[in-house]
Amino acid sequence: MAEFTTEVLKRVLIPIGALLAVMIAIGMLITRVMTHLWPLTVEDSVNRELERDRTHDISLVSLIFSTLASTPAIIAVTIIAAVVFRLTLGRWRESLFLCAAVCAQALVFFLTTLMIDRPRPGVDHMDTSPPTSSFPSGHTSASVALYLGLAVILVRLTDRTGLKAACWLLLLVPVGVALGRMYRGMHHPSDVLASFLNGGICVWVMARAILDRDPARTPELAAGHRTARSSG
Repeated sequence: MAEFTTEVLKRVLIPIGALLAVMIAIGMLITRVMTHLWPLTVEDSVNRELERDRTHDISLVSLIFSTLASTPAIIAVTIIAAVVFRLTLGRWRESLFLCAAVCAQALVFFLTTLMIDRPRPGVDHMDTSPPTSSFPSGHTSASVALYLGLAVILVRLTDRTGLKAACWLLLLVPVGVALGRMYRGMHHPSDVLASFLNGGICVWVMARAILDRDPARTPELAAGHRTARSSG
């Protein structure tokens, strides 16, 4: 048990804590130090240009991507994917990894918004603003954690090069979400860029802690691994 606790501390808690510190530091730099420095000085013009270019069709596409990354959608897709992986693979590893990555980014996002108070872009907002800071983008970081996590799992499950390449197309979803959130006037460019860091690091940390972990190293995981092999 002591060894397991040490492993969790080393592989999960310390890296996620460091990520939180980095996200808060970036937020403070953006809101307090670099406000009048390039490239932050051109962010408002980017948001205004996106506002001027709004059309009915593009607005509809942006709404679809924004909805895909809404809290209910993220929770639903995560649960469905976790159940499917558990039933089809006969083990918990992939399901735990995906849930852990999504939950970790949400925790880092929430705690960061408590420390950083950044107003939304000064353009017309196409969505109702939640009572959180504009930094970082929760929609973007959640979609990165979920769809990058799904891509990582699927790539590990296939040996075919073509299918591996197709799996990475899932990353188009968070890209679309990031562009959509800026287009809809909900976030500055630096908000969504920082969110890629949040979601991406959470996926990397959980992949090292769960997917890359040898099942035989702990009795709990070893028992689950033996059960999966016997059921297969």
